[in-house]
Amino acid sequence: MRSLIIAVAVFAACLTGTLTFAQEGHPLKGSWLGTWGPAKTHPNDIVLVMDWDGKTISGMINPGTDDAPIKNATLNPDGWVVHFEADIKDKSGVLNYAFDGKIENLSFQNRTIVGTWKNQRESGQLKISRQ
Repeated sequence: MRSLIIAVAVFAACLTGTLTFAQEGHPLKGSWLGTWGPAKTHPNDIVLVMDWDGKTISGMINPGTDDAPIKNATLNPDGWVVHFEADIKDKSGVLNYAFDGKIENLSFQNRTIVGTWKNQRESGQLKISRQ
């Protein structure tokens, strides 16, 4: 009887761990690292931290002294298409950036978003991965 109780307890502990690992939340929630830029040879590094409160996607691009809040963020589950915008400061002022992409490897923790970005002056490629 004691062996059966121990076996059931071990099974329950393993099952709980498996279920906890599988539930990682909203597909955009978390920290994302990657590159973006008009030049493929020398892209810029980018860090995003995104959150979801049950209704709205929010977050920051490049948290720190040059951060930019994410605004107008949407996720269309039909094709896992992502859109978000941010006003980012540069030497000449503030530019409105629009980012559009698609989530790839959705079932993996280290999923990626691959797409494009644009502002009033230029555009380029975007590739970020969740950490």
